[in-house]
Amino acid sequence: MNAAENTLIPGAANSVGSKAYVARFADTLAEEHFSDFLNTRIKLSSLGVGTFPGAVDDVTDLAVAAIIAQALQSGINVIDTGANYRFGRAGRAVGAGIAKAMAAGIRREEFFVVGKGGFLTFTTGRPEDPLAFFREEVVAKGLGKEEDLAGNVHCLSPEYIAWQLDDLRQQTGLETLDVFLVDQPEVHIPLIGKERMYQKLLQVFTVLEQAVQENKIRYYGISTFNACRVETDHTLFQSLTSLIGLAEKAAGEGNRHHLRVVELPFNALMPEAYTRFSQVTGQGNIGSTIQAAFQLKLTIMASHTLGKGLLAQEEIPSLLEGIPELANAAQRAIQFVRSTPGIGVTLVGMSTPLHLADFLAVAKQLPLPKERYLAMFEKEK
Repeated sequence: MNAAENTLIPGAANSVGSKAYVARFADTLAEEHFSDFLNTRIKLSSLGVGTFPGAVDDVTDLAVAAIIAQALQSGINVIDTGANYRFGRAGRAVGAGIAKAMAAGIRREEFFVVGKGGFLTFTTGRPEDPLAFFREEVVAKGLGKEEDLAGNVHCLSPEYIAWQLDDLRQQTGLETLDVFLVDQPEVHIPLIGKERMYQKLLQVFTVLEQAVQENKIRYYGISTFNACRVETDHTLFQSLTSLIGLAEKAAGEGNRHHLRVVELPFNALMPEAYTRFSQVTGQGNIGSTIQAAFQLKLTIMASHTLGKGLLAQEEIPSLLEGIPELANAAQRAIQFVRSTPGIGVTLVGMSTPLHLADFLAVAKQLPLPKERYLAMFEKEK
């Protein structure tokens, strides 16, 4: 272990720590705000802070750090970031926010950090010539080959994913990330086909299984945009059972795999993960991605909750009618996703502290009863 490794905060979320975290907020937040991370006894908040949006400047860094610190001290124990977010600055802001929260008494075992890799980390801003950048920063350093590159922005090689994992650990200051997700591997399918993409993903999963053994991560998964929403005959479609099959191969015979999370877009305008029956469970059943994930012991984390801000600005009539007690469109959009049966964590990207008020206001509400949610959902359809 080098000097930089020695400075990293040890530990990861665990059952005892997360249950203590829930107890901290027993007087202010309902127990239903928390649920078990599937196949573990770790408690996760129903809402999580995303860190993708925001300008690339010092002001935003400070704002994101403040959001993270306040969220962790307000009953939100899930943080989502990526090695490439805001050219690597998002991860460092997350680290600063975590340090503030821990100085105020929050313990590492109480919160859950999700990291991502795959999209290139342009540490000094988007280069004029991305291919030249790739050759200099990836190929020349033995982290990947040109055949691993998609759209000049995404690299699916085990070496590059391993590098991004280590880079994100340094950014956040954490020895162990709770989950590391391969971000949108489906972008390679149009270029190399699904079979070859799966071969590459197997190599990546193998590296991530090794990272579990090295205590760099506890679990891993994928983050998708299209793969789990499209029809089964769509080029980009990925089945959850196929992903689990890759994880089982990566873990090796007789070993338990550590694939645990699927992150995907879900909101009132993008409901396919709930409405489209496209996944098999291996038990002869066909269901939606959300239903199948639950049966397969995969936790679903919802992204794009506010539709890149659109749903914070425009009211959806069925949500306005169905959740009149909340103050505005943003709160209703968050509550809609958070109340969806089968979604473990609803992620909301923020870089402005003012937006945190709406976020925390929803956290104080009970999720909608299933009957009320379904009635509203039928109207939306």
